[in-house]
Amino acid sequence: MHCTSCPLACGADRSVRAGACGVKGLTVAKSYLHPFEEPPISFKNGSGTVFFGGCSLQCVFCQNYELSRARRGKSVTAKELADIFRTLEEAGADNINLVTPDHVADFLCEAFALFRPHIPVVYNSGGYCKTETLERIAPYVDVWLPDVKFFSPDLSERYTRRRDYFAYASRAVRFMARTPAVWRDGQLLSGLLVRHLVMPGCTSDSLRVLDFLKDVLPPGTPLSLMRQYTPMGDIAGFPELSRTVTAREYRRVTEHALALGFSPLYVQEPESAGKAYIPAWDF
Repeated sequence: MHCTSCPLACGADRSVRAGACGVKGLTVAKSYLHPFEEPPISFKNGSGTVFFGGCSLQCVFCQNYELSRARRGKSVTAKELADIFRTLEEAGADNINLVTPDHVADFLCEAFALFRPHIPVVYNSGGYCKTETLERIAPYVDVWLPDVKFFSPDLSERYTRRRDYFAYASRAVRFMARTPAVWRDGQLLSGLLVRHLVMPGCTSDSLRVLDFLKDVLPPGTPLSLMRQYTPMGDIAGFPELSRTVTAREYRRVTEHALALGFSPLYVQEPESAGKAYIPAWDF
């Protein structure tokens, strides 16, 4: 199988060698009940979260740097992944949460063919997706949980090495927005929840992201404005990223979101920035 799952379309035979995402086949670095997602995702018992190794983006500021650079993770088969889904469901997970799944979407389809969870499946993506791949995985997905990181091609090229980030992310969000929202007692069972990480020095770009989202999202689509940026990763050559987001920066973005009428709107406290919420890769 010559892989074209992500926008890089590197064509690697990932049964033999790693692709541009950094992984051969399918690797998992952690699976557990995650209590720190947005309330409609973690809900009561926690989100049954599975962290996959590798990534099609190369965010210099990645909080999961070891994982995204494929330095962590155990190789698993589709059957073993299906067993992980089953174990999380039996443990009481409120959903199955697939973290960084874009480059392993075809492997996920194999696992879901073996075991289809009876709880919602969450596609937790960095937003750099091909709609053709989303169409293949969509029959197994209930809730889309994408980031929209940058509007500016200059910023995305500088910080993710992908100048075409917004071109792909914008099409992906439009595709995901077709899924009707279904709520039950505060839990999102189906639909879309969009995330945006507020970055130091990038608030003007954040406002452009919000303006775009306002134009394309159905009314009532939940938005999460994350304040958790923590200086880490490979930012030695990016001095502007050596600090957390200021209260003024975060307030500017949240006030714009409120003015645009986003509701539900999920925000974070200053304490969300830091390493305390980063999982240990102990699979």
